[in-house]
Order: sequence, then structure tokens, then C-alpha cells
Amino acid sequence: MHRTTRLLLSAATLALAASPALAADSTDPIMIPTHNWSSQIVMSNVVGQMFESMGNSVEYVSTDSQAVYEAVRLGDATLELEVWEGAFGASFRSALEKGGLHDVTTHAAITREDWWYPMWTKEACPGLPDWKALNDCAALFVTPETGDKGRFLGGPVDWLKHDAEKVEALGMNFTVVNAGSAAALWAEIAAAEKDKTPIVLFNWTPNFAEAVWPGEFVEFPAWEDGCDKDPAKGPLPDKVYDCGNPANGYMKIAAWDGMKDKWPTAYAALQKVNFNNAQIAEMAKLVDIDGMEPEDAAAAWLAANEAVWKPWTE
Repeated sequence: MHRTTRLLLSAATLALAASPALAADSTDPIMIPTHNWSSQIVMSNVVGQMFESMGNSVEYVSTDSQAVYEAVRLGDATLELEVWEGAFGASFRSALEKGGLHDVTTHAAITREDWWYPMWTKEACPGLPDWKALNDCAALFVTPETGDKGRFLGGPVDWLKHDAEKVEALGMNFTVVNAGSAAALWAEIAAAEKDKTPIVLFNWTPNFAEAVWPGEFVEFPAWEDGCDKDPAKGPLPDKVYDCGNPANGYMKIAAWDGMKDKWPTAYAALQKVNFNNAQIAEMAKLVDIDGMEPEDAAAAWLAANEAVWKPWTE
């Protein structure tokens, strides 16, 4: 090689090495929040272990699933891997408007979160999935706790699903009772399955439950943007929350604005992270069905899916 060419290449190499885009990642830990459902905890460990394989330090911090967006915005947490449109879209948008975090990318996964029932419930209430038919069958769901009203078993309170507002808006003969955790929801379905007791509860996709207990979502009036704030949206002109949740919701990744400068190589990998419904359901299954600890489930998923995630680190 000609000496001048070698000098030019060496100069270019040095220039690239000095480029901010290729600066070394900080040795400070990337702070990854975890919440109270299995796929999010496993996914957080999957991405965290991927970062560790790249030489980064990672810490996990249990965080409220609504307050996390403020934590990310302020840099107290570095990222959020499961921004579900139905559950967390409002909190996410509010944090975006304040500044300090941004939308990194959108997963291939399509999400839905709403009232749901296993198929044996439809046998008892054949007008389902129409919500009006469900309301006509409210007596099937009465419990000692709910008196003469049907019980809707909601998710944990901090998921802020506004089910009570939906019941009020649509005049439904139901009372919302909140479960303490995702695991409590699965336990209730399993208990109801033993004698095919009708049950309606909060559920979502993707998760493992749809493979274990075939079922359907209740069909409420279709979601319209603003239905939760503007009475003019939805079928009832004087009500808010008179609609279902988005039936084809997004799942996004959000990050603190400072991540791309503080951990540039990890951020470059994060921009490529992309999970589909089946992959997310598998992560949940490893914990909720196979009984693995989340960190072990993440390690198992990474070992079985190197072709998926290793290109993200290149």
C-alpha cells in the first residue's frame, strides 16, 4: 500500500475513534425499571443482559408503571421497554410534552388490553363478545363481595385502566374489584376453570394466557382518540370512557434523552431492539408457566435466540 494512502487511512481511523458517536460508554450503570408483570421483567433482564454482554453495567429498579415515565424523563431511570398504548399512553404522552425522554422505536408486537373472558364463559352467556350481552348476564358474575352486581376483576390499581369510569359511563351492572398482581389474575382464571365458573377480568395480549385459556375480549364501542377526555368522542355525547381500549395498540420503547450520549453503543443497540407477540408471550411463559426466575428466564431466552439479538449489538 502506498505510504500516502496508509497515512490517510490512519488519519481517518483516528478521526472516527475520536468521533462522539463512537465514544466509550459510561461506566455508570444503565438503570432499567421493572414492573409487576412477567413479560416486562423478563424483557428488562433480556436487554440488561445483552447490555452486559457489550461491557455495560446494569442495575434494575422496581418502579411504578405509571410514574416510570417521569423517572425516565428526569434520568432516574434510563429507559422503558414496554410502553403499552392502552395502559400507559397517557402517562407517556404527558412526559413527552414535558421533555427529557423520547420515543426510541416501536416493537412489532400489536397490543390489546381490555375486559376478557375464557370461552367457557361464552357458553353461559352466548351473546358475547358484545358488551351489552355481558351486561345482561351480569348476574352470572355476582360474588359475596359485589352484592347484586357482577364482578369485573381488574388489574392492579397502579395500571390505571379506568374500568370503574367505563362501568359508570356505560351504565353497567358491574363492580370493579382490583387484583393485587398479574399472578392473582392467572390464579383466578385457573380456579374458575375447575368447575367452569363464568369470569370476566382484565387481560392483555401478548402474554402466555391466550395459549393456556382460549378466550375473547369483550367488544365495547370502538376506541376513538379523545374518548377518555372529550364527551363528544364515543357514542354517548355527555360521557367520557364510553368506549373500549385500542384494539391494535402500540408497544414502544422510551429512553432518557441523555442515554444516547452517555451510553452511545448501548443506545445504538436499543434502537434495534424489536420483539413480536410470540417472543413476548414466550418470555412471560418461562416465568408464569415454567416457574423460572426472571433473570434465569432471560438467560434461557438469550441462549435460544442468539440469531435474533446478537445482530442488535453489532
